[in-house]
Amino acid sequence: QHDVRRFFCEAHRKQQDGSPVTPIEALAADWIALHPEYHADLADVDAALAAVYDVDSGRTNPFLHLSMHLTISEQVSIDQPRGIKQAYELLAAKRGSAHEAHHEVMECLGEMIWASQRSGLPPDGERYLDCVRRRATR
Repeated sequence: QHDVRRFFCEAHRKQQDGSPVTPIEALAADWIALHPEYHADLADVDAALAAVYDVDSGRTNPFLHLSMHLTISEQVSIDQPRGIKQAYELLAAKRGSAHEAHHEVMECLGEMIWASQRSGLPPDGERYLDCVRRRATR
């Protein structure tokens, strides 16, 4: 958890001061730029490491949110699970926004992870893909 938070804080810092970034930091920085509401959370590493994001607080965990953006970006780039790239691209075209499509895919991804944790079974990639496809075709 701390490593993930440090990573995003560092990518944000580098973006802000124009320091060189790795390819994954550049991708993270692109997503960070689309979420100015998280900039304050990313500006202070110590505060980021100490922050608690629980359901009762009503706050979105910016590190989880940004991590899911990176996950979806990677899944689409390698088409894993097979078919996610086409489903995502259809959804993005239908919504007219890659960012909006990401947020919808994120809901499907979250549902898959939640179901897996609840059942104790491995994540169901087909169920996840079906969720994205349904969103892309409605």
